[in-house]
Formats: sequence, structure tokens, C-alpha cells
Amino acid sequence: MNASLLATICALLALAVWTYLLFARGGFWRCAQRDERDAPRADPSRWPTVVAVMPARNEADMIPRSLASLLSQDYPGPFSVILVDDNSDDGTLEAARGLAAGAADRLAIIEGAPLRAGWTGKLWAVAQGVARADASSTPPDYLLLTDADIGYGPDALRGLVRRAEAGGLVLASLMAKLRCVSLAERALIPAFIFFFQMLYPFAWVNRRDARTAAAAGGCMLVRHEALTKAGGIASIRGALIDDCALAARLKRQGPIWLGLTERVHSLRPYPRFGDIRRMVARSAYAQLRFSPWLVAATIAGLTLAFLAAPSIAAFGSEIARLAAAAAWMLMAIAFLPTLRLYRLSLLWAPTLPAIAAVYLGFTLDSAIQHVRGRGGLWKGRVQALAENEQIG
Repeated sequence: MNASLLATICALLALAVWTYLLFARGGFWRCAQRDERDAPRADPSRWPTVVAVMPARNEADMIPRSLASLLSQDYPGPFSVILVDDNSDDGTLEAARGLAAGAADRLAIIEGAPLRAGWTGKLWAVAQGVARADASSTPPDYLLLTDADIGYGPDALRGLVRRAEAGGLVLASLMAKLRCVSLAERALIPAFIFFFQMLYPFAWVNRRDARTAAAAGGCMLVRHEALTKAGGIASIRGALIDDCALAARLKRQGPIWLGLTERVHSLRPYPRFGDIRRMVARSAYAQLRFSPWLVAATIAGLTLAFLAAPSIAAFGSEIARLAAAAAWMLMAIAFLPTLRLYRLSLLWAPTLPAIAAVYLGFTLDSAIQHVRGRGGLWKGRVQALAENEQIG
């Protein structure tokens, strides 16, 4: 097979891929699943009890803002917060206690036990918080599982509960809007959201008859009874991608919902490209089930879908160039709604192939770090377990 024919085949395949992605993959690229759209307007007849569980490890700089935003919720029903300090050594516990004085009736602080074997650090901390909520004389109707770097608008919880009650949901999750200020963030963060939606089309997640399940771990409102029936946090104790693992288990119990939002946002900055690399590499190889074969397939797939079109559009023969240019155009069109969501220049759209190449490098780095015994490195802990240890 000569090079010209091979380039034509690759260009036509890339065009086919992007035609499928735009027209047959749940409209993921439209960013249409948002909390302000089709939001229930009627309040529930009774506002259920909610307990927020926030694990925190070395988050002294985040806690004053994230915890304060939770304690400022205008939720009409019973609401309290359990913060679990996950063996921090940076003053996280002291920062939390500084806020406790004015919220003693709504904030409980737990000093976490040492990490138990077979658990990731975050999930072990979450499990301790859930156990504390369970021990209450009146266990909550819902648990809000949230991260220590997430900030909430004052009406965020009210809206989540209203949606969960109206839809009989066992899980309602919001994809926190990530910070997008530095050059590294503007270049890479919108694509992170784009790729996540491509992998887990939110419209499919939200369909009761679809198997696709996903959640955004920074903000997950979980029906307490459903979590118990699903096996509790222990059922996903070793999962690095814990939000999607939990969503998969909960969707067997009932409907779930995942959407974008302007009401919940990440407080964590990623000022340098290396910061985003570490964030992605922490779990990318786990997403590929620790399989070298899936890594190889991912390299081939990303090369065909993202990287082939620009090269062939520049150097291919006439038919190949036309097909490649069309694929590249569809790729850029698909990226536009995400760029609008993050209020960035639409001139970033044609750069998606280059951005994809960077993420491909992050994925390879994730696999290399796992081989070196440093998989899942986060906050000073190596947490990646073998696949058969991920969920027990």
C-alpha cells in the first residue's frame, strides 16, 4: 500500500470518526446538560436531611474558602458538615477548627485514622465521615460527597436536592467549573472537560435505560439508602477513579444525573503545565485498566482521531487533504461550545489536535509512573493498586 493511499484511508477514517462523534455520541460536545436547564421549579414537600462529607489532606489554603461556602448554603432543611482530616501536616486541621467556632452545631471535625491497607486515602477518609453520619440518631436522607477544593454558590445544594427529589435520583452530581486563568489552564482545562464528556456523554449518563454511568467527584449528592444498598464506600475502596466507580454501582439502584454548572467551582489553581500533567497522570492509566494493550489502542485511536487530520491536510494528496480538512473542521466545531463555556477565544478551537497530543503524553507518563511504582501519586501517597484490587 503506497503512502498516498494510506493517507487517504486515514483521512476518511478520521472524517468518519468525527461524523460519528458529532451526530451519534449523545451530543456530548454541545455542553447541553446543565443544572440551570430543565431544573425543577417546585420545592419538595419536605426538605430532606443532608450531611456533607469533606475529606481533606493538606488543604490548609483551600479549607477557609471551601468550607465557608458549604456552611453558607441557604438550604432550608437540616444540613451539617463532617470534615475528615486525612493525616494532614500543613495546618489543615487548625484551619478547619478556626471555622468551627461559629458553626459548632453544623460542623463536626474528625481526625482521620491512619490509612488502612487496600484503600485509597480519599475513600478511607470519606468512609470515616460516612460512618460518623451513620452513627447519628437520625441518619441523613442524602450525603453530599465533596472535595476540599470545591466552592459552592449559596443556592447550589438547594438546586441539587430539588432535582434529586423531583427525579427520584440516587445520585445527582455537578461537574465543578475548573479554574481557567493561567496559560496552562486556558490551553488544557477546557479540553479536560471536553474529553470527559466524550468518554461519558452526559445525556447517556442521565438516561435511565443507558448503561453509561459517571459522576464528578467534587460534588456528588448521594441518596443514603441507595449507597448502603450498593455496598457503601467500601465497595469502591481501592478505586482511583472513585466518582465513576460509585456512579456505576449506584445506577444499578436507580437513576443518576450529571451536569455542568456555574454554581460550583474548583478553587484549585493549576498555574503550570506540570501541575495539570500530575492531575491527569494520577488516574489516566487506571482509566485504561492498567492495560498496556489499552494504552497502545489509545495511542492509535488518538493519533487517528486527532493527529492525522492536520498532517494529512497539510501534506496529503487532493482527496486525502479534503477529507482531513473536513475532519479537522468538525473537530474544531465540536470544541466550540466548551470554549464558550469557559469564555475563551474561539481561536483555540483549531488547536485541539495539539492539545490532544499533550494529553496523550500525559497518559503515557501515567503508565510509566505506574511501572516505576509511583502510580496514583497524590499528596505524597502512591495509591495505584492492581486492577483486581480496585473494587472489592
